[in-house]
Amino acid sequence: MTHPATSDPVSRPPRFVHIFFMDGVGLGSDDPAINPFASAHLPNLTQLLGEKWYVRPESGGPGRITTGRASMVATDPNLGVPGRPQSATGQAAILTGRNVPQLVGEHYGPKPNQAVAAIVEAGNLFQEVVAAGGTAALITPYPQRYFDSVNSGKRLLSSVPLAATSAGLPLMTAGDLRAGRAVSPDFTGRGWRDYLGYNDTPLLSLEEAGRQIARIAGAYTFSFFEHWPSDHSGHRGSLDEAARHLEAIDQTLGGLLDAWDNAAGLLIITSDHGNIEEKNHSQHSRNPVPTILVGQDHARLAGTIHTLADIAGVVRTFLGIVPK
Repeated sequence: MTHPATSDPVSRPPRFVHIFFMDGVGLGSDDPAINPFASAHLPNLTQLLGEKWYVRPESGGPGRITTGRASMVATDPNLGVPGRPQSATGQAAILTGRNVPQLVGEHYGPKPNQAVAAIVEAGNLFQEVVAAGGTAALITPYPQRYFDSVNSGKRLLSSVPLAATSAGLPLMTAGDLRAGRAVSPDFTGRGWRDYLGYNDTPLLSLEEAGRQIARIAGAYTFSFFEHWPSDHSGHRGSLDEAARHLEAIDQTLGGLLDAWDNAAGLLIITSDHGNIEEKNHSQHSRNPVPTILVGQDHARLAGTIHTLADIAGVVRTFLGIVPK
């Protein structure tokens, strides 16, 4: 499973899409005793979308928002299947454009079972972009212990790296992080030093991390950044800690939005299921998730999104690619 460091793409594509993925982030109530969004200071997302954008429609939220620069859609992660949405099937739905929970008969996760893996490997956005002659990358890096664990059979790939590797793409490593070709899932890279023992990896501010994501995304036809600590913050920790986590996401998005090329790039910010927005329990929720589009024609494209399975169609339309 170990791969050499990914080489930089040769030239900037004329159009490109980046998915900034936040695991476990839903739209909830406007109750600050439950929802950390209600107490967090989020100036960048508020400037982009307006006040109370984080409130679900059932609690009086807007459901759909269109501003000069962006659109947001309250997106259904349930896909007509009972139970609490899970990461494997939700992420697979985003990347394949198929109703994966319905196809396998349940919400499943966190890692794909054989049925989910077969759907992901049968066709996904990474594969389609590469087949169309474009460039693609999962820009979240992995430490050597991750590759060792996968190679030993102790760890399964989650849906996102499974999709990338099924397209023949190498997963990024510590070498890519050092070279500025990848951004740590914790944004700053502090975790690589404090918990993984990589004392020579770079440290970034939150704003720098956002700008770096924008720079890397502009070099690929399609790229994907996976921020999983948001789901961890939903399952564990205090309400205040969750609010601080959301503020870190907002600061990172501030840097990303400042550096984003609206003319050529489509930025999609989304999630697989709710979690962090309800801190009165530690489970996933059935709340809608926010899907935010930034770039040319964002309002028309957002109008086609209702469920997680619709996001892949937006990517295909913007890039002019046909699914396998």
